[in-house]
Amino acid sequence: MLLKDKRAIVTGGSRGIGKAIVLDFAKNGCSVVFTYANSVEAAKELEGESEKYGVKILGIKADASLFSEAEKTVKFALENLGGLDILVNNAGITKDNLVLRMSEDDFDKVIAANLKSVFNYTKFAFKAMMAQRYGKIINIASVVGIIGNPGQVNYVASKAGVIGLTKSAAKEFAARNVNVNAVAPGFIATDMSDKMTDQQKEAILSQVPLKKAGAAEDIANTVTFLASGLSDYITGQVISVDGGMAM
Repeated sequence: MLLKDKRAIVTGGSRGIGKAIVLDFAKNGCSVVFTYANSVEAAKELEGESEKYGVKILGIKADASLFSEAEKTVKFALENLGGLDILVNNAGITKDNLVLRMSEDDFDKVIAANLKSVFNYTKFAFKAMMAQRYGKIINIASVVGIIGNPGQVNYVASKAGVIGLTKSAAKEFAARNVNVNAVAPGFIATDMSDKMTDQQKEAILSQVPLKKAGAAEDIANTVTFLASGLSDYITGQVISVDGGMAM
């Protein structure tokens, strides 16, 4: 097991990519605290997987965009897991629109949920990791943060910001043996993509050299690698898991 006896926080972990990461961590021997916003039933169901994997899986309701909530989550993890080795900043939202139609509120909310949340959790998690001189921080960015996408200036700006934050934090934290990397998913089949029309899906897939959508497990596999000892000499990197979109 790649993560045996490790302890992690995964934000936005009750469904989609976050849930896949939580389960892959558990399968590899890692106890996890995950955050959720509204999905109480999904959170309870995920907590129920603890017995199957023989590790702790604990949910906590938290708004990742709020500084105080991040502090609360890290404190909860330290108290219930006995420490913190891994942080995955996965929480995020979309409020897509063309620039001329996008409201200030929709821009601000996406930046807060997708970018400020990464700062919030990184700050408090690093304090714990710094003391033990070990840690892995993995930020979920997006391929559009690299290549851009019309109708998503708020989302793209937030994910490009995550990439910049990742590289800067990696340079700051390296002296304390804390690695910081990002994963940039492409078109991944999730509940969010299920709401898209066939025409919208086809338009996106036409830009994917592999001509297929990825699965949440594809992202989870990469995150688990970055969270494990196999990636000890990797920091400040952005790994695109996108079927070739950003080549």
